[in-house]
Amino acid sequence: MTYIVLVAGQGKNLQPLTLSHPKTLYKLDGKTTVLQRLVRSIRKHDKEAEIVVVVGFMYKHIQKELEDDNVTFVHNPFYSVTSSMGSLWFAKAYLQRENVAIINGDIVVSDKLMNDVICAHTDVPYVLLDSKCTEGNKYNVQVQGEKVCVMSKNLTEFIGNYASVTKLDAVSSRFVLEQLNQMVNEGMYNLFFEDALVQMIFDKNFELYYMDIKDYQWTEVDNVDDLLKARQIQAESKK
Repeated sequence: MTYIVLVAGQGKNLQPLTLSHPKTLYKLDGKTTVLQRLVRSIRKHDKEAEIVVVVGFMYKHIQKELEDDNVTFVHNPFYSVTSSMGSLWFAKAYLQRENVAIINGDIVVSDKLMNDVICAHTDVPYVLLDSKCTEGNKYNVQVQGEKVCVMSKNLTEFIGNYASVTKLDAVSSRFVLEQLNQMVNEGMYNLFFEDALVQMIFDKNFELYYMDIKDYQWTEVDNVDDLLKARQIQAESKK
């Protein structure tokens, strides 16, 4: 499987902590960073993984951190004026694969979630959501039946927070690539890449499914409290 890990952003929600230090390089213990844990967990549960890391902000620090982890780097030189839409576009060649997982690089997940879900083969496109997490200022997901009907930061009604992972099969990954090219060419590179999925749902009746991971341990590292939770997940994985 191919894993596209997006880490080009500046981590503005954690500023000033991230002004001179990418948040994905924060330590979970004495020697393991957020990003190292993610990459090494993927490799642990998928020995044949193709891991692509899209870098931008302070990219040399990230490349140095992962220099021994057998990953492919893609550079987004316009990280300061693009969002994940632009970052994924720079890695578009890797969307032409049989199975693709697109992962925001600032997440820490349990080994069980990685093994059961993220590294599992899929025959349909789906996103991960957590119905236990219902913060209104996050990127949230509303569903109808077994399918996603909309995702946005501006929803008043939703089932849960988007959990930073999108899984694509061979057919849907090519549809996403086509939509990505269209929206970037129209100047929409400063949007979230997930907005391309929503546009496909509305314009092309794209069938996007979801998996609720409420019973798994995970966190996005978006504030100091998240970092403490991430360190707890790391500590428990060593028991």
